[in-house]
Amino acid sequence: MLLKQSVVDAINKQVVEEFTASLQYIAIALHFDSETLPELSKFFQAQGMEEHGHAMKLLQYLNDAGEKALVPATKEVKNHFETAAEAVELALNQELKVTDQINSLVDLAVKENDHLTRQFLQWFVAEQLEEVASMSDLLNVVKRAGEANLLLVEDYLARNPRADAGGGEAEA
Repeated sequence: MLLKQSVVDAINKQVVEEFTASLQYIAIALHFDSETLPELSKFFQAQGMEEHGHAMKLLQYLNDAGEKALVPATKEVKNHFETAAEAVELALNQELKVTDQINSLVDLAVKENDHLTRQFLQWFVAEQLEEVASMSDLLNVVKRAGEANLLLVEDYLARNPRADAGGGEAEA
């Protein structure tokens, strides 16, 4: 057994969060699609796929370590948004929450003297910086544009390579 049960349980719990985040981003993408905002929809579809990849990466790690990986039910997601800013703010808050969760997983790995998991999680630590920065930037642009000028946000997403949700992801 390479991993302690407390680490396995914590990673399986994080898988729930990652799959839920994936579905939340799909719900946000569908909201923007229904508002005929294709770049925002595309951005959040890509975010959803990226979060799905994160969950799969965690599950594969458990499998590779010979542990029991569990495919979970997810938490309920929000499907209705009054404003674009509300949807993007939810996404930013979700990324901040995941950052705290990843940091807690690293803390647990350190506490359990689990160098293998600690090393594995470093990719997620770096990824969260990118995720929070990207979502913070998008929220700033959405707030600056306002609801009446969301086509400016569409232009920003179409022209800004950093805003490409999958752009920084070397592995999923």
